[in-house]
Amino acid sequence: MENILHQPEHLGHPMTILDYENSAWEDFITNQLLPFGHLPVFLGVGNHEFYPPKTRDELLEQFADWFNTPVIRAQRERDNPHDHRMHVYYHWRERNVDFISLDNGTPDQFDLAQLRWVEGVLKRDEADPEVAAIVVGMHEALPDSISEDHSMSQSPAGIESGRRVYQDLLHAQTDGHKHIYVLASHSHYYMANIFNTSYLRSNGGVLPGWIIGTAGAVRYPLPPNAKDAAAAQTNVYGYLLANVQPDGLIDFQFRQLNESDEPAEIVSRYKQEFVHWCFAENTQAK
Repeated sequence: MENILHQPEHLGHPMTILDYENSAWEDFITNQLLPFGHLPVFLGVGNHEFYPPKTRDELLEQFADWFNTPVIRAQRERDNPHDHRMHVYYHWRERNVDFISLDNGTPDQFDLAQLRWVEGVLKRDEADPEVAAIVVGMHEALPDSISEDHSMSQSPAGIESGRRVYQDLLHAQTDGHKHIYVLASHSHYYMANIFNTSYLRSNGGVLPGWIIGTAGAVRYPLPPNAKDAAAAQTNVYGYLLANVQPDGLIDFQFRQLNESDEPAEIVSRYKQEFVHWCFAENTQAK
């Protein structure tokens, strides 16, 4: 909300919560989606999208241009020619990589319909020799990760359904011989090898996993067992860059963004003082 309050048109004009709720999605489209231009954007959802009075149906209506792109729609129709409805969860194939976007933005997820859907996708991928890698993205990390205190482990439904999906992905890796990569956000820091925990080492094995929650929100302290991760950073902003090899191996690298990287037009619009505050003060990890 801080960025909206610091836009020139809102300075000196305090917003109510209702004002913010009515304008937040339009602001997101204008300032965070449209700047990508012709670069394809595949949206994922998080818990903030479903704060009352927002609903999944309203989300799909507002963001239909992104949840029903020709690529997503064509893949949905290939999977099931009778399925003409948009879903918050979806997948698409890019050469020999299957990208799966899941919805765990509320504590009741994954529900049975989504579980059946993703297990069908994984079953087809395992049987398809042209699929070399599967990249799965979601908001909350699957249960039992190093970030367990801020993940699907916070609800009974999340634990049960999340563990089921984790085992499905393990099966695709061990029996289907696919390269598996699992990405999440929710926790506002960067962490690699998030599933390197004693529970998962004792219950099937460790999948390659990352948390990339460094897109601008208030930064969080790292969890106590962050030392078990391959890398862990907070009080940083940045993105994860993936380089895909022909055999399906994917190398993920964290690219940090610094205050000096901010475009001049952003600094001009929001002013240097606020930009500096975002980098220096927007944190709970002091």
